Amino acid sequence: MKRREFITLIGGGAIFAWPLAARAQQPAMPVIGSLRSTSLAASTPMIAGFRQGLTAAGFNDGQNVAIEYRYADNQLERLPGLVAELIRLPVAVIVANLPSALAAKAATTTVPIVFATGSDPVVDGLVASLNRPGGNVTGVSFMAGLLGPKRLEMLRQLVPTAATIAMLVGTDTLEARIERRDVELAAQALGQQLIIAPFTSEGELDGAFTSIVQRGAKALLVGTGPLPTSNRERLVALAARHAIPAIYALREFVEAGGLMSYGASIVEAYRQAGIYAGRVLKGEKPADLPVMQSTKFALVINLKTAKALGLTIPPGVLAIADGVIE
Repeated sequence: MKRREFITLIGGGAIFAWPLAARAQQPAMPVIGSLRSTSLAASTPMIAGFRQGLTAAGFNDGQNVAIEYRYADNQLERLPGLVAELIRLPVAVIVANLPSALAAKAATTTVPIVFATGSDPVVDGLVASLNRPGGNVTGVSFMAGLLGPKRLEMLRQLVPTAATIAMLVGTDTLEARIERRDVELAAQALGQQLIIAPFTSEGELDGAFTSIVQRGAKALLVGTGPLPTSNRERLVALAARHAIPAIYALREFVEAGGLMSYGASIVEAYRQAGIYAGRVLKGEKPADLPVMQSTKFALVINLKTAKALGLTIPPGVLAIADGVIE
């Protein structure tokens, strides 16, 4: 081989090898585990909010961060296995709803966890306190489960002739029990007849609504939590079929055709969770990030649904509505 050819080959080899060596020295892209107890279809608004928050924090999926999604499809017994999968990857942080966050906390004390929940995270055992979470967990509470008495009051204003009001309660979690207790106490104080209709899966919804109607309920308060939220379209359809006025915790129910909702934005809560996840990726510790709480609550009314039910929205209720869907 001629000397000039040899130098060319060596030089070409060096040029080819340099990018490989450079890439090998690049840090691995951090991975976020997004874990929800519900289905993919039911999680779309929340995931959109989460990704918006990540972008606001300077992270974009596929560019400088990777996101691994896991869904338990309302089968809570699957959560420990899904958490284990994410930890093995490994992930740098797990973003989760309440049941998923509880499963993640039970599995690890080292992987940071950022939750979004509608209940009180201190009562649920996720954090030691709101200002000083401690440990590896922090997040956002949009306080949906704490507003049951206020939703009951608004429902009574809308349907003042309803001698009996039903409350549909999802899976028997601590969150659901606390919300149910608060609403029962409020109903007792108001002298309002209240019946409870529990359900633990989508398959029990038809029976629950049949029971509500047979027991004479003329209005319905739908409880909060992942199970009702993931079945929001089914719940709205059943309320329409039985012509029963219902109030929900989230705007997404009203956008699906529900009558009325009162509560904070779950999408905004997940956006804040995305921002917190980004801050964790930048090196902040969950223990140093106070739990955020929603402070703005909106009343949203679907006038088309009200008309279909033959309801006239009282001027006083319309006056305080933050959103109207026609």
